[in-house]
Amino acid sequence: MALVVLLLLAGVSEAAGRILPVAVGRPGMSRTRVAGLLCAGGLVEAAVFALWPLTAWTLAELVLSSTPEGDELVWTPDLVAPLVLAAVLAFPLLGPFLHLLLFVAVGAGLAGPLAEATDLGWWGAAGCVAVAGAGLGIAVEAIRRLVVRISAAEARGPVT
Repeated sequence: MALVVLLLLAGVSEAAGRILPVAVGRPGMSRTRVAGLLCAGGLVEAAVFALWPLTAWTLAELVLSSTPEGDELVWTPDLVAPLVLAAVLAFPLLGPFLHLLLFVAVGAGLAGPLAEATDLGWWGAAGCVAVAGAGLGIAVEAIRRLVVRISAAEARGPVT
């Protein structure tokens, strides 16, 4: 339960850092719409964070061409706590470089358990974690841009 709360907190904080600056720039947005976007974005971000270890594990399986013999890689509260800190720092978008460094640290922390569970070694596991994180980040950024494009089209209204 604590893990779910931490992932949701990280997701909402990450989403707030991206949605609130947009909401401030659009004076006509209602609080209800902003809250809805914040909740939806928080759930998406939390899901992406939750998928990171599973995606890294799947990549390790592909690299090894077999199922690793250890337990499946999952988040633990001590692994996800720095992720929450990274998301909180992203909230005002004041420290993108520090935010990136914390994500690298979280990924390095995730690479250790993956290396222990597989025969990849630490560098191979770190590569799987990095590729998984980058792939998930690119996918969620594409979704964000699509949502912005759709909401911008809705704001302009139909062409008559």
